[in-house]
Amino acid sequence: MSATIHSSKAVLITGCSSGIGLATAQLLQKRGWQAIAGVRKSGDVERLTHMGLQAVRLNIADPDSIASALNATLTLTGGRLDALVNNAGIAIPGAVEDLSREILQHQFDTNLFGTLELTNSILPVMRRQGHGRIVMISSILGRVAIPWRGAYAASKFALEALTDSLRMELHGTGIRVSLICPGPVKSHFRDNSLANFDEYVDAASSPHRERYALLRAQTGENKDRTPFTVSSDAVARVISRLLESGHPKARYYVTVPAHALALLRCMLPARWLDALLRNIE
Repeated sequence: MSATIHSSKAVLITGCSSGIGLATAQLLQKRGWQAIAGVRKSGDVERLTHMGLQAVRLNIADPDSIASALNATLTLTGGRLDALVNNAGIAIPGAVEDLSREILQHQFDTNLFGTLELTNSILPVMRRQGHGRIVMISSILGRVAIPWRGAYAASKFALEALTDSLRMELHGTGIRVSLICPGPVKSHFRDNSLANFDEYVDAASSPHRERYALLRAQTGENKDRTPFTVSSDAVARVISRLLESGHPKARYYVTVPAHALALLRCMLPARWLDALLRNIE
């Protein structure tokens, strides 16, 4: 593949098969960015290419795929990268006592280990340039844990901690690091989460099996009906403003529930907060 040098700013976005990643790639391209969309499946590379996007195959849980995707991206951009949006992520729901080492390993491979490996692989490019923007897509569950989402929340808590350290360590380099913490967003994420639950969690043998059945039914009935749920486009617009801001903030909350829970986490005693969060499905 021959190098193609563009005058516009270049950004790599992970997890672009649908949802926030796809919306972000489309919006940034419209705003003049050279948006490189990372997707896990070859079929999605073809689909996004037909949609007019530049796409590379990127499985964030596979070190070889990370290296290959980065090489392909830098070939497309002429060796530079102005921004990285770490959006790829999965969720494996389940009670903490049903979480095996395998489940946690799979959860962290994508949401933490792969994300940090890709970020660290790109940092030398940004250091040579003397500038760059890194955006980590976290979740309000990276600040406030709720029942049945322990594995996902743990991965996002860890991601936020490492991101905070990275942001301070890169002070003065011209590389700015920010977190996006969305609340409920309309996407296929919940559908994919249920598929992961079926694959990894032995619900039939769990002491929580009756609760699981209820939660499954409620998830199906209430999908995307949570109050204040926003579209993926709403998150994409925040990412766009962040990347184009001269003074990006360290953390951005998206949706009313995200702002509210972040505030309540600081204000309420743990017992009161637990009572509130126990009722969140």
